[in-house]
Amino acid sequence: MARSSPVPPRSDVSALSKYHSAQVDVPVRLNTNESPFPPPDEWRQEVARLVTSIDWNRYPDREAIALRSAIAARHGVDASSVFVANGSNEVLQTLLLSYAGAGRSVAVFEPTYQLHAHLARISGANVVAGRRSVDHTLSADEIQRVVTQYSPHVTFLCSPNNPTGRVESWDNITLLSDIAPGLVVIDEAYAEFSERSAVELASSPGGNVVVSRTFSKTWSLAGLRLGYLIAPPDVVDMLHTVVLPYHLDAFKQAAGIAALKYVDEMNDRVMRIVAERGRIMSALEGLEIESWPSGANFVLFRPTRVDGHTVWQRLVDRGVLVRDCSSWSGVEHCLRVTIGDEAENTMFIKALKQALEQSE
Repeated sequence: MARSSPVPPRSDVSALSKYHSAQVDVPVRLNTNESPFPPPDEWRQEVARLVTSIDWNRYPDREAIALRSAIAARHGVDASSVFVANGSNEVLQTLLLSYAGAGRSVAVFEPTYQLHAHLARISGANVVAGRRSVDHTLSADEIQRVVTQYSPHVTFLCSPNNPTGRVESWDNITLLSDIAPGLVVIDEAYAEFSERSAVELASSPGGNVVVSRTFSKTWSLAGLRLGYLIAPPDVVDMLHTVVLPYHLDAFKQAAGIAALKYVDEMNDRVMRIVAERGRIMSALEGLEIESWPSGANFVLFRPTRVDGHTVWQRLVDRGVLVRDCSSWSGVEHCLRVTIGDEAENTMFIKALKQALEQSE
């Protein structure tokens, strides 16, 4: 008989549910916001060469100076304002371990990326939530209310927001940076698919705005697990105090530097995805569907005649997997489709029409 651990886990952590996205073996998977395009062949060839040049018996550069410098050059900031880790999720986890924790509060505005609140709770912080309007926009009054009532140590805005796709208004970002007593974290995992970034606010010494980014989406490198944060240098220094020693391996650092050489190829992928996003949104207009503007590589929509989970299952039955958000607060009965390549999107549109037309 298996023996249970003699020491129980923290009660607040054991009460949490695992964060995951259902994986189903189907021909078209459009549920995790990955890029439908592989990285450039030239990058693959360069990485293959890099493998032979790494001193595998030595620890990697603990502070990833070369990679941070390359990222800093892309954004026009100093390397001292850049922190890198194993995906943007580890970036955010390190940030919350540094600035949240027991006795502190973290604010989110729902519906939004669920991992923000999940990581905050793991850190031991109290999560407080504001609400977005029915059209998924966020009002200045609600920002004022949350900040005044809770004085959060960390406040998250996701722009473009996940799962809604909404791009946060610049007025909201600057308002929050002006009135928030703690850090303001702008999660820009999908920023390249929209038109404006908050990076210009994020590197001033003594400032309170930080911006997180990822290589997973536009750089076609979800399998690499590499993310970064742009922040005032004092924040970056604190993150290096908290993060595990040698947390970012030598291969990942080299592969990330190599990827940054292929900006034109990345921009081409972004334009293709944005064009396909427009095609999907146009197709939804002619169906029994409610949808919202998206600045990301996905679209949120709600069937108006059939409940969302039923449509999700009918899509799976036709070989297409999208994200089922139908039970989430604020996006009830909604589904989220990642923008795939042209063929995948055509299959999704066809399957969705059939799913909506299917008799009970």
